[in-house]
Amino acid sequence: MVGPSSQISKFLLTLLFLLIIFFIWMDVNLYIRIQDYPIRDNEIRLLNGSTMLKPTLPATQSYATSAVPRRQQELFAARYEDVAWVSCDLNPLCDVTVKAMMLDQTNHYLFAPMATIADNLAGFSKGDLITPNMISFFHVFVAIASGKMIASDSLGYRRIGVVLFQFRTFLDDLDGHVARAKKHIRGERSDIGSAGYYIDGICDGLGCIALMIGVFIFLKNNPPRRGYTQLQSIIPVSESKSSESGVIYKVKVTTKKVVRKVLCYSGILLLSSTGWNRYIAIYQDLLEREDVTPVQFLHQESVFRSTGFFFVCWLWRMFNVHALLHFLLLSIFCDKLWEYLRMIQYAGFVTLLVIISVAEMHLLGVQNFIYKSLTGNNTSL
Repeated sequence: MVGPSSQISKFLLTLLFLLIIFFIWMDVNLYIRIQDYPIRDNEIRLLNGSTMLKPTLPATQSYATSAVPRRQQELFAARYEDVAWVSCDLNPLCDVTVKAMMLDQTNHYLFAPMATIADNLAGFSKGDLITPNMISFFHVFVAIASGKMIASDSLGYRRIGVVLFQFRTFLDDLDGHVARAKKHIRGERSDIGSAGYYIDGICDGLGCIALMIGVFIFLKNNPPRRGYTQLQSIIPVSESKSSESGVIYKVKVTTKKVVRKVLCYSGILLLSSTGWNRYIAIYQDLLEREDVTPVQFLHQESVFRSTGFFFVCWLWRMFNVHALLHFLLLSIFCDKLWEYLRMIQYAGFVTLLVIISVAEMHLLGVQNFIYKSLTGNNTSL
């Protein structure tokens, strides 16, 4: 490292603290924006009495007939972009989507605006020279370079590897932004089923594999052992005692234990990625589809504004695969990799299973509320 390590540590700690405060502040503003302003343009047309969304319902559906006047009284006709301080090109709060609400704070509040700025400067989405798939393929090589540096014995090189992998994450945001801009899609959305969706997923998976290989090589070459002062507290309790001297020798961490920790974390990443993508796809179909009746539309908006849905999304914000990668990279940067892997080895699986259970129960209620209770059938999505 360059410069006094204590001063740099204080600066980085302060920066991390300010970043956390910024993320909390933005989350609060996101909740306020959802509650106080229309989420989709269709709401404004409904408030203005558009015939397309004006319901004509039987008298038996009392909830539906009372819902429209109540919503007209509660919602503002002004759009959020009319009152926002920052242009909606850069403001991550303008376009509220399911994926945006479930995206981790670093990607949503930092890398997404940065990707917009980069695209505005370079004009990737306005030409055909650089395609989203090309950006996806390129960030695989960035991830490989990052994994190689993270495998290094030097803390300085490992920190450079962390920065490189975060650059890869930015490129992952950039390819998504360029793909959506080319298709004139506003906001964060997964174009599920398209070739780009699968290519991006494969490239993301290869990047994660490169990172975990780098983590394994580093721990294999630098196992916690007696004599490493900073790692003494995490050495297993396994001990041997010399009958002659009475001295206790602590046994170093074996390669088998390193493999176990790395495989466990890889499993956590896989479980998180599978669950996160599944719930994005299902909630996106439930809450953003447009071929619905006016009353179903109102129910969609009601779910979007509910505290329960915001809570489920916030849980996935904190524990989706991108957030877990950020935590891993932070532990590498702080030279606390082994401690982090030990802490989350089993707790990570338990936490994700709890989140999946909460999301599943909420999902069943949402599907029932929007569709089954209105249509009177058992159609599932």
